[in-house]
Formats: sequence, C-alpha cells, structure tokens
Amino acid sequence: MERRSTSTSGIISAAFSKDLHLKFPKEDGVFHLQVSNNGNNIGENRLFSSSVLLPAAMAVPAGTETNTAKTTCKEAAKAAADDDDDHHHSIVHPEISGWFSEHCPIWPGQAHFLKVEKMLFQGKSEYQSMMVFQSQAYGKVFVLDGALQLTEKDECAYQEMITHLPLCSIPNPKKVYKEFFPDIAVGYEDSRVTLHVKDGNAFLKSVPGGTYDAIIVDAFEPIRSDDELHRTPFFGLVAKALRPGGVLCIQAESIWFQSLNIEQLLSKYHQIFKGSVRYAWTIVPAYPSGVIGFLLCSKEGPSVEFKYPINPIDPNETHGVAKTPLKFYNSEMHSAAFCLPSFAKKVIDSKVSE
Repeated sequence: MERRSTSTSGIISAAFSKDLHLKFPKEDGVFHLQVSNNGNNIGENRLFSSSVLLPAAMAVPAGTETNTAKTTCKEAAKAAADDDDDHHHSIVHPEISGWFSEHCPIWPGQAHFLKVEKMLFQGKSEYQSMMVFQSQAYGKVFVLDGALQLTEKDECAYQEMITHLPLCSIPNPKKVYKEFFPDIAVGYEDSRVTLHVKDGNAFLKSVPGGTYDAIIVDAFEPIRSDDELHRTPFFGLVAKALRPGGVLCIQAESIWFQSLNIEQLLSKYHQIFKGSVRYAWTIVPAYPSGVIGFLLCSKEGPSVEFKYPINPIDPNETHGVAKTPLKFYNSEMHSAAFCLPSFAKKVIDSKVSE
C-alpha cells in the first residue's frame, strides 16, 4: 500500500495529525465492529458497523490484540436507529462467511462486501481498531474503526486526486499542510517533508498567519454541512494559516447520498474563505456508492479557477521519491472532476454564480 508523493517540485513542508474523530465526544459513536472467527468476536468499533466472518481455517495472526465486541452489528444498527430521529427502523445486515462487510446507518439500505483471502493484521490501540486483510479483488485492504480506508487496487484514484486537484490549481506551491494522512506514504522518505504528529487544531494555532499555500484535510469521514468540525474553530484556523489565494481541499460526501447538502456546504465555506469554492468528485469503487467528493476552497486574494490546472504535470514522469508515474491523475481527469450530473450541477451553478 503505497501513497505516491505529489509531483510539485517546490513543496518543502508538510504536517500530519492524529485522526479527526479522536477529537469528538466518545458518546457520539454507537456502532461497533464485529469480527467473528468461528463464533468468537474480536475487536471493537464505535463509528461504523462492519463484520468479517472467518472460516475456521483462516486464523487470526498470533500476537494481534483481541477483545469481545460490546454488541453485534445488528444490535448496534438498531441502537443507532432508535436514537436517531431520522431513522425509525432497525437495519438488518447480512453476514457471509469469509467476507468483510461494511455498513453504516449514514448510508442506509446497503452494504459492501469484499472476499477475504487472508487476515494480515488485527489490533486495537487506545483510540482505534485496525484491520488489514488480503482481499480477492482489491489486494490489501486497510480498515480503521470498521470503516474501509483504502485498498491497493483503487487508492490511487483518491490519493492522487485529493492531492493534485489543489496543488495543480495554484502556481508554484511550496508549503503544504496535509492532515490526517495515514502512515503508508512513500512521501515520508522525501527530504522536503517535515512530520508533526499532534493535534491538528493545536498545530494550526501555533503557525503564523499566511504560512501555507495549500492545506489538504484527509479526514476520517467525508465532510457534511452538519459536521462536528463546524462547531469548532478548525476552519477559521485553516483560513488564517493560508496565504491570500491559498487553497483548502477536504474530502466531501458522495453526490449520491442525501447526507450531502451541496448548497449548504458551498455557502458555508464561501463565508469562511471568501474566495472560490468548488465541488469535485472521483471514482473509488471500494467506497460507498463507488464515488467520493472533494470540496476545494480558496482564501480571499488572487483568483483561483480550480477546474483548469495552471500547474500541469507530465503523467509519464516520476516525481520526488515516487517509484512510478501517477496511475490515475492527469490534466484531463482534473477538469473532468468538476463536471457534474445535471441534478448536482443546477445547485452548484446557482451558488457559484452568486
């Protein structure tokens, strides 16, 4: 599992943080991870419901941490539904031996299954449950707190787009702050990278205003208009840390889910950053609905037109410490990411024109 470094040669600084959800109240999460090996539950999760039913022959590697889950996925989903005014019925999830399934009441009525060939790692830190397994169709798969984070097969579609959409939209970016970046990046080997493992809010408070050309937030969950982060000073700190004309890119919800209110997001972020605000998307087959969105914002100052890259890269060349060229991103994919279906385009165009 390799995350390729950005191709922009001028980047000299980057920073990373602990996971976003650690800052939220623990009582917000009511779902639990059930990993069953021959009927014995292993591991625990408070954000998503997911399950892996392992055949007897598929033993969990020695030395991994094991805990008894507090509740089954079905019970967790029912508890979430009972506690949520928007859900008035329990969601029953199927389980298939030898398969990983991801399901969450945020995206009701569906579950995503991956066939497990081998369990590679399972453990639980003070804060998180982690799992890595070899899948039949997607290569190695990393699961954090029950939520699928990435797969070897399609991680390039997400990582390359969340990085290059903002960085290729501004001239000569030199200082970049990337938050919530999982520790799988080959970019850590780049001499231009400075690693900070600390609370993101505290770090942003410590940097002088106008420090960064770009800030990329790789959050645990897609940002929504009612997100917990909007009740904190986080985005105000982001805006302060950006130079005039600097850009933010953050993961946003899929256009296929009702939990995405594009109009509210565009309005909210325009008020904060005072510059351009655009929604883009990319195809990630392993994610719920098969697509994921990005919200790109520029701080008041030099105009930024996100749709057309002004800092293009050669897709056939390798850059920095990357061992291979980019697999997904190119200038055509960059512009295409801002082309939206009619139902979303009408909403966005009306807000952009205001």
